[in-house]
Amino acid sequence: MTSPTQALSDVGVSIWLDDLSRSRIESGDLAGLIAQRNVVGVTTNPTIFAAALARGEAYATQVATLAAAGVTAEDAVFTITSDDVRSACDAFRATHERTGGVDGRVSIEVSPTLAHDTAGTIAQAVQLWKRVDRPNAMIKIPATTAGLSAITATLAAGISVNVTLIFSLARYREVVEAYIAGLEQAKAAGHELRDIHSVASFFVSRVDTEIDKRLSALGTDAATALKSKAGIANARLAHREFTRLFSGARWETLAAAGANLQRPLWASTGVKDPALPDTLYVTELAVAHVVNTMPEKTLDATSDHGVVTGDTVTGNYESANEVLTSLATIGIDYDEVTALLETEGVDKFIVSWHELLDTITQALAAAKDSSK
Repeated sequence: MTSPTQALSDVGVSIWLDDLSRSRIESGDLAGLIAQRNVVGVTTNPTIFAAALARGEAYATQVATLAAAGVTAEDAVFTITSDDVRSACDAFRATHERTGGVDGRVSIEVSPTLAHDTAGTIAQAVQLWKRVDRPNAMIKIPATTAGLSAITATLAAGISVNVTLIFSLARYREVVEAYIAGLEQAKAAGHELRDIHSVASFFVSRVDTEIDKRLSALGTDAATALKSKAGIANARLAHREFTRLFSGARWETLAAAGANLQRPLWASTGVKDPALPDTLYVTELAVAHVVNTMPEKTLDATSDHGVVTGDTVTGNYESANEVLTSLATIGIDYDEVTALLETEGVDKFIVSWHELLDTITQALAAAKDSSK
């Protein structure tokens, strides 16, 4: 009998795990997920690494070595996280080779404090790419206004990019433009386009959380009927844009030179409302040529009882458009919501980044004290 994760893979969805830690790698847990649950990639962010390092045990020896060397907290973070990402890349090497580089990807993010610093983002993206030193790594760059130029420049240097924190359709269109421009520059510079990959991470549940809060405040029957529909509708319309934007003469010229599609990636796929089905943002966004990056809880739920019925996206473009139209009709400002979510997303990652630095600072200090 086909498992739900295999059924999802058969539709054409690449399952990536939204989590990483050294203990997950060293215990064989990651290898088990690859073998048994169709996991073909990993995404990380400052929150994930802050949680991993807070548990600490697997990092004790390395922290002691770094403390003895007198490194800064920030350099310790990049050393530790780059080592984890490199090890995870090695765990996915067979997947990477089997899929021609499409999957087997592991993402590492530039510091969120650089979200509005184009030059700083480019410099750190190059640094991280060299530090991880694996062809199946991806550098995560947020889709802020400053990030767009950094995305183009990083791709132009032949570096694969995971564009993160996308909430609006308008921003998504800008992300695709940044990708295509980056490929054109990479081609002009002599880079092999088939070696450059990218995903565009479109956040889902956070859209519902913010819009549902506003719908509850309205309290009308029309508002209630629209609850928990915006996130899926928004993602489905992003997919419609994907099919439109990756067509035409400009893209076909790049594709003929070996360029890869920049696949949509569904992020923030864990449900926030316990009243919703726990596989909602998986089964309702199943379609070929996309990635769904799942927290472990969502992956467990999908594996246990996910009902995959095939493509649930391409036949629902019109109904998705009707949802956004209805939201506008009752006074929900889509542009204001998505702009707010981008700002909050950056701010939340900065908070997690500082928590991560604090955790490492304390660990380095404790290691120095214990060595006296």
